[in-house]
Amino acid sequence: MAGPKFKGEKGDSAAAQRRDPYEVLGVGRNATEQEIKSAFRRMALKYHPDKNADDPVASDKFQEATFSYNILSDPDKRRQYDSSGFEAIEADGQELELDLSSLNTVNTVFAALFSKLGVPIKTTVSATVLEEALNGSVEISQLQLGKSVCRKVEKQTAHFYSVDITDEEAKMGLVCRVHSSAKSKFKLLYFEPEDNGGLSLALQEDSSKTGKVTSAGMFFLGFPVYRFEQNNSAAAAAKDPDSAFFKRLDGFQPCEVNELKEGTHYFAVYGDNFFKSASYTIEVVCAEPFSAEKERLRSVEAKIIAKRSELSKFESEYREVLAKFTEMTSRYAQEMQTIDELLKERNDIHASYTNNPTLQRSSSSSKGKSPPKGSKSEDDPQTVKKEKKSKSPPVDESKSDDEATKNKKEKKPKDRIRRKKWFNIHLKVDKKRPC
Repeated sequence: MAGPKFKGEKGDSAAAQRRDPYEVLGVGRNATEQEIKSAFRRMALKYHPDKNADDPVASDKFQEATFSYNILSDPDKRRQYDSSGFEAIEADGQELELDLSSLNTVNTVFAALFSKLGVPIKTTVSATVLEEALNGSVEISQLQLGKSVCRKVEKQTAHFYSVDITDEEAKMGLVCRVHSSAKSKFKLLYFEPEDNGGLSLALQEDSSKTGKVTSAGMFFLGFPVYRFEQNNSAAAAAKDPDSAFFKRLDGFQPCEVNELKEGTHYFAVYGDNFFKSASYTIEVVCAEPFSAEKERLRSVEAKIIAKRSELSKFESEYREVLAKFTEMTSRYAQEMQTIDELLKERNDIHASYTNNPTLQRSSSSSKGKSPPKGSKSEDDPQTVKKEKKSKSPPVDESKSDDEATKNKKEKKPKDRIRRKKWFNIHLKVDKKRPC
């Protein structure tokens, strides 16, 4: 399902002039995910509409960079582009990645509507927030390990937090989790300090629905940990459930940062709702008391990676068997129809062995349209007999009233005799003989 188009998005005429996404972002074809993100952030900060309100060239470059990042940041789309170019991306449908702070009210309403309908719409962190963090002009709150904080952040703004950890705590691992009982949309961000005192975005996790809450988490446990991005929309899954199933684990990708060093670390919660603020609870804990959970997480993620490889092999086998099953099902229906037609033809031939014209006509008519149930032929003797009985003799109006009265009197004994015959009593009455 293709995503909706908003004002300022390039149409089909510009599709033929699209540049190579690697060239647009200035990265090589073997660039890592982190290198791609860093290149996009630099271009986004430079050409963002907030900073270049009256510059159409900057606006085009910003959209071009966003479009290129949408392809290269998605492992599935990147693989499709590397193998078949833009045509494969367009055939599979494109997801939008929008900076909601740069949209006007009308486009924001449309984006919210399409999101409610199941169209996948990705959002980026506001360029204003990223620029303020890079300049070191954001307000940072201290967060204690093991203590949760409940707050509410306005849309397209962020709350920043700092956490101090020791060398021992860094070796045991650190986990930051955010959840929202109000099912608000938010982003959990991790920033790295710059030499100038500012902060640059290094990691980002979008909230997802897990039961009755929305949540996001970052796990720095000293071994490779994976994040799971569900790229398939509900509409795409309904259209092709088989493909959605086999692509389900494609969004299971390793995190860029697996461990932290002692010192101060910076997190932020970004409000990602379309119109209202986001309520959330944030908590940072040391992984030392959770040694059993660490091993279970390592084990289950290894099984998921193995299952993803198995799915790739299973898909080819499934497609082959499904094609054979479809062929057999079609043949089954054709064979059944052929057998029914042959048996009907045989019955018609059997019925034609007769010299009875009525049976011949009935057998020949059965080949075409059969008569309605309960109807009778015009040559039926009983039907002819009933018609004769129903015909009454013509009435002679010249007869006098006396003759009519006489005929009525003569009919009475016949009626009386008929009634007696109904009782099986046959009595002959002679009216002339006196009693």
